[in-house]
Amino acid sequence: MTDAVAPDLQTALGQVRIVSLEPGRAIIEFQVAPHMCHSGGVAQGGFVCGWIDAAMAHAAIAQAPEMTPMSLEMKVTYFAPARPGLVIAEGWIERAGRATAFAEGRLTDANGAVLAKASSTLRLIPRAAVEASSRKAMG
Repeated sequence: MTDAVAPDLQTALGQVRIVSLEPGRAIIEFQVAPHMCHSGGVAQGGFVCGWIDAAMAHAAIAQAPEMTPMSLEMKVTYFAPARPGLVIAEGWIERAGRATAFAEGRLTDANGAVLAKASSTLRLIPRAAVEASSRKAMG
C-alpha cells in the first residue's frame, strides 16, 4: 500500500484540452492511451462512458455554474471501437429544469466518425450544498 495521491480526474481520463465551452454545450479532446485499452487495442467501455459523461457535465456546469450535475442514470450506445489516439467528446443539454437536466453526448474519432452516443438524466444540486456535504464526509 502507498500514500501516493491518485492523479486528478482530467489526467486519469487523458484529457488534452477543452475545445469549446459555452452554456449548455462542451467539446473536449481526450488522448486514448494504450493502458486504457484491452484486447486488440480497444479502449475499455468505461473510459468511453467517462469521456462523454465529462463533456455532458461540463455542458451542464457552463449553463448553471452554481449547480453541480449528479448523474441519476446514463445510457451509452457503442457503435465502433475507440482506439489509441485522439477522440473528441461533445456534450449538450437537451432540456433543463430547476432540479433536473437531460443531457446528450457523443464521442467521435479525429476524423469525425461517431464511436458512441449517450443520454443522461442529471440532478442539479447547489454547488455549495455538495461542497459542504463533501467536507462533512471527509471531516
